[in-house]
Amino acid sequence: MDKFRMHLLVCTGTGCVSNGAFEIKNALEMELKKHHLESEVQVIGTGCNGFCERGPVMLVQPDGVFYQRLTVDQIPYLVEEHFLKGRPVKHMMYSPAEKDEKVPLMRDIGFFKDQILVALRNRGMIDPEIIEDYIAHDGYMALENVLTQMKPEEVIAEIKKAQLRGRGGAGFPTGIKWELCRRATGSPKYIICNGDEGDPGAFMDRSILEADPHSVLEGMAIGAYAIGAKFGILYVRDEYPLAIKRLENAIKQANDIGLLGDDVLGSGFSFHIRVVRGGGAFVCGEETALMASIMGRDGRPRFRPPFPAQKGVWGKPTNINNVETWANVPPIMLRGADWFASLGTEKSKGTKIFSLVGTISNSGLVEVPMGISIEKIVFDIGGGIPGGRKFKAVQIGGPSGGCIPAELKDTIIDYESLTRTGAIMGSGGLVVMDDSTCMVDVARYFLEFTQSESCGKCTFCRIGTKRMLEILTRICEGEGRPEDIKLLEDLSVQIRESSLCGLGQTAPNPVLTTLKYFKSEYEAHIFNKKCPAHVCLKLLTYTINEEGCIGCTRCARECPTKAITGQAKKPHIINQELCIKCGQCFNVCPVNAVMKE
Repeated sequence: MDKFRMHLLVCTGTGCVSNGAFEIKNALEMELKKHHLESEVQVIGTGCNGFCERGPVMLVQPDGVFYQRLTVDQIPYLVEEHFLKGRPVKHMMYSPAEKDEKVPLMRDIGFFKDQILVALRNRGMIDPEIIEDYIAHDGYMALENVLTQMKPEEVIAEIKKAQLRGRGGAGFPTGIKWELCRRATGSPKYIICNGDEGDPGAFMDRSILEADPHSVLEGMAIGAYAIGAKFGILYVRDEYPLAIKRLENAIKQANDIGLLGDDVLGSGFSFHIRVVRGGGAFVCGEETALMASIMGRDGRPRFRPPFPAQKGVWGKPTNINNVETWANVPPIMLRGADWFASLGTEKSKGTKIFSLVGTISNSGLVEVPMGISIEKIVFDIGGGIPGGRKFKAVQIGGPSGGCIPAELKDTIIDYESLTRTGAIMGSGGLVVMDDSTCMVDVARYFLEFTQSESCGKCTFCRIGTKRMLEILTRICEGEGRPEDIKLLEDLSVQIRESSLCGLGQTAPNPVLTTLKYFKSEYEAHIFNKKCPAHVCLKLLTYTINEEGCIGCTRCARECPTKAITGQAKKPHIINQELCIKCGQCFNVCPVNAVMKE
């Protein structure tokens, strides 16, 4: 029986750490010791809890009380009230019901209620730096069962039966991928985990690696046994220092007790894993570019075939899956293919992790069953749009994805449904946008990213994306031409059909989807020289409503170019030739007399 009456699960994922989570953990331990509670109440640093927008967060077990936005100076009062006197502090919890005596618990919070955790099953519940915590939650049990009770072909058959599809973006059936590699001739064979997460706003892989690194190691070991590989490589972004630290610690721990290395669990199966740090190039998320990077070459894609299963790193058969895919493997093997296949839709089984960001009340990391609607994610889990603004669109699938308008909010999340809209599942970025967003500017932003990240190997991607970016920039600056819309469409088709790798082939998606659903905004920019969302600076005009202006002179004092003139207590005017459209006058006017058009 556990000697502690309470466990304080403090999130120490990167998001919370950046807001002082380690300091909060230390302050809790010191304060508990001060009150002689250290033998009764244990503080545990966990990985990402998921509710990043509310960080730093802490879950009190077994109470189920969820504290949020903690600061070090709150800790003495919190420890004395809750853990010494037994009085939970409601004003430090998420959305406390002030008039309700009932203490709000984590299970009652909308952000968590509709999630189903498979890949994230241990998030916020275990110390990722202690292997015994993972083992206590059925860790490595699936590997033991596989090594002692199943043949490699049976493992592959189970993954195929579960219909697990790769979570890296394309959704290729994982079992078929493993089978191709197993049948390939050549030795040794390699297993690779693609942790080169490069999408803007995405942090799914990072959170898994920080919160539950052993789940990925166990999944890779099971895959290696099935394929016949003895060596594994974790390719992780160098910008993820905490994830790398915990991964390397997990590998050492697993090796020390015989769960990795030579003769795993006395089975005769050997598997060695090492971490390779990626240099931060977005294109290295493409598997052939990733393999080139591992071998010390320029991270550029190559033609296929041969496919990695035939000729991968160092010319040997190689299987590559991403972090989320590997994390799904242990629970499938432990609970069975039928259980996993019972989740999701007919062709898209299981769950999917998304980083929910943008203009959303509850941003963070969510794992939802395939088949859930965009509307349910945005409004039930995400809490809707803050500030009373209207929901306009979601951008899904990262820079290679597309924008889905609010009128299609009932679209369900699965590979086929998203593809029909013109978007893709991608690795799991989901950016929510409200009605203050300019969709032309959104397309320009993502084209700027993919163009700068192009490796330059093929002409259509290198030059085509540059031409598209020039056109989009011109439109946003009020220099758009009537033929630009047709030109963007034609370039998109050429780039999509002729580029060598997935980066180029999908780069036009943000443009194509915004043209499809928000063409009127392009037309307003080009023909009316107006940005309906009032985002594109060169298309903005600031004026002062003479009837509303009270002559407080505040706008004139704040204007950096002295473009505003007028006498005190009399209406002011803006000299349009001097105005640099910084918006400072609009921001400081106390009576909303400054108008933005």
